[in-house]
Amino acid sequence: MKIQVRNRCSDFQSYRAARVRSLFNAEKGCDFDLDADLDIDDGKWQIGVVVGPSGSGKTSIGCKVFGGPEALWQPEWPNDRPIVDALAPGGDFNDVTAALGSVGLGSVPTWLRPYQVLSNGEKFRADLARLICEAPATAVVDEFTSVVDRQIAKFGALAFSKSWRRLLDRKVVLLTPHYDVIEWLEPDWVFDTAKKTFARGRLRRPQFNLQIWKVDGRYWPLFEPHHYLKLPRMVGASYYVGTVDGELVCHLGVASNVKGKSVEARACRLVVMPEWQGAGVGFRFLNEICAMQERGDEFARLPGRKTTTIFHTSHPQLCAVFRRDRRWRQLSAVLHGVHKGKSKASINASSRCQPQTGAAISAVGYGGHMRAVQGFRFYGQKGLDAVPTIKLPKSKRSAPR
Repeated sequence: MKIQVRNRCSDFQSYRAARVRSLFNAEKGCDFDLDADLDIDDGKWQIGVVVGPSGSGKTSIGCKVFGGPEALWQPEWPNDRPIVDALAPGGDFNDVTAALGSVGLGSVPTWLRPYQVLSNGEKFRADLARLICEAPATAVVDEFTSVVDRQIAKFGALAFSKSWRRLLDRKVVLLTPHYDVIEWLEPDWVFDTAKKTFARGRLRRPQFNLQIWKVDGRYWPLFEPHHYLKLPRMVGASYYVGTVDGELVCHLGVASNVKGKSVEARACRLVVMPEWQGAGVGFRFLNEICAMQERGDEFARLPGRKTTTIFHTSHPQLCAVFRRDRRWRQLSAVLHGVHKGKSKASINASSRCQPQTGAAISAVGYGGHMRAVQGFRFYGQKGLDAVPTIKLPKSKRSAPR
């Protein structure tokens, strides 16, 4: 595809315009010409990138790929509805929450806010979620990642790339002045307006190392604002945090779940910092900690004792991830909470055995909510090695002899 950009405007003859031409030897400021040869006619691509400094012709090239300025993605958001209502109003609720989670906007409180009150990073991810939901056949996104922190830009690019590639027969051209997001996007082609070069072929995404630390509960207040429920610290739990180059990334608490003579681990308070959401780090972090409990190693909740791990959540996107992973099996799906009065009575009874803490917890009771809580158990390698059983329908005819 050969693209010719010929932008023209009036050549002004004012005093200041003439003086600028004289001082800087600028004969004409009204013309802009650019030629680009893009090897994309085969149509075998989904993500293209036009990168270069401002004023180098990115928007003009991007629009010409799909025929004109009407291809520019410029969504309008309502001011009187939260983004969870504004995204695909006639669509399925699970598809909307999946789109929000897939681009790294997994903070549930953010879903309940209108677009205009979001931060720049949240608006960026909300726009990507809307693009995923509406899934136009072709789209051009201008100023991609230009107004967000570079960390959010990289993982937002990564999350969008993974989500967009799940869509079939959809093409998008991303226009950006930032070179640092290209390798995270893994685009099918890149045109550099500064160097006038075209490259075809996907780059390899950068790698990063997540370090896991067993800590106390002092880090929970840093993660608590980003958890989808308002909950206190877990009582008598072991805590884990994940870091990358010393930066806090994710958090998990693990307590003991005792039923009769059996003991297993109960994981909770899984949180990923907003700037790291979309990188897929949270679920891997959870799986590794559950594997520690399964091995009973020195970092486990109960060192030397091998235990399985259960996890309960009402987050729809996280539930979908659990069901896709063969290392986990679903145990329950409760549509409402248990009787809160019974929970309070049970806790009060326990507090009488520990008078020093009784005053602090006497008014606590859990349950009574209307959340659809789903439970899962980690089976690790056993789950991966298990052969899925397929139940065949019974035939009315006898087997052939």
